[in-house]
Amino acid sequence: MTTTLNIGVIGMGWMGMAHSRGYRTIPDRFFNGGIRPNLVICADDLPARAKQAQEMFGFAESTSDWHKVIHHPDVQVVNIASPNYLHKEMVLEAIAAGKHVFCEKPIGRYPEEAIEVAEAAQRAGVITGVGFNDRWAPLVQYTHQLIQEGKLGELTHYRGRFYSMYGSNPYGMLTWRFKFEQAGYGVLGDIMTHVVDLAQWLVGPVGRLVSQRNTFITERPLPVPGRGTHFSVGEPGDPTGPVENEDYIGTLVEFENGVQGTLETSRTVFGPKCEMAFEVYGTKGAVKWNFERMNELQVYIPDQELGHDGFATHLWQPGSSIPRQLQSRPRHWPWLR
Repeated sequence: MTTTLNIGVIGMGWMGMAHSRGYRTIPDRFFNGGIRPNLVICADDLPARAKQAQEMFGFAESTSDWHKVIHHPDVQVVNIASPNYLHKEMVLEAIAAGKHVFCEKPIGRYPEEAIEVAEAAQRAGVITGVGFNDRWAPLVQYTHQLIQEGKLGELTHYRGRFYSMYGSNPYGMLTWRFKFEQAGYGVLGDIMTHVVDLAQWLVGPVGRLVSQRNTFITERPLPVPGRGTHFSVGEPGDPTGPVENEDYIGTLVEFENGVQGTLETSRTVFGPKCEMAFEVYGTKGAVKWNFERMNELQVYIPDQELGHDGFATHLWQPGSSIPRQLQSRPRHWPWLR
């Protein structure tokens, strides 16, 4: 039995286009999954971009008025990929209209907004989702399986991080992501949310923490309205404005189950492109994963019979629930120590 979901997308920038591409791949990648997305209508405040998205992805309609997406009689699921300051208003209106909602993170610019939205969704009984997609990577799922099966023993340490250099260029434009009223917090809401999501999914709730933050690039070139993207770069001498939220967050945490850990994120670090990574350590083994090499997993589970005493690289392959070992020889053999 196949279920058709009628979808409307709001915000046809970087993420809205990524989501739309994702919907289009479902019949190809998950033919037997029983879901067929139907792209009904897309919206963007720039009419030309909305029209382009309609033609690129096959939406039946496009509009510059996001309200029309929510109140379209055929739309069942509203996908919100707009700037942060619009999330609360859009999600609450979609919930009130009885629509199911998938919204990009953060749901709200501040904790109070996120709580208000969550409580409204619970009262309405609609299905909601947030774009915490990293937990669905096959080797992250496998790590979760190893933990649940006790293969790593009792967990003791966790290190999570998301380093991305999208803001490392000091001439990167002062887009809405760098403004407190439009984005809310900086990397805390933007990419630290992914770090926290994986940490709590793999290890458990955080009990207590201490944190610090920093803004390394305090001024950026002013953007030109209607031109460029989040990644646009200005020139020396362009008019500038102040960055209003943080570039960096570093956190020391203690999970409720006693596991000790660190969580860290930066948008101005120079080098990593998208280093969403974690390390999990237990009394019987350890695992390391990095999104930049997302189909490789570093696993250390000693094998007494084989004399295995070191990390080995495992590689996920399509159609397999258990990774194929890429590097069967450990890096350090007992007799070489």
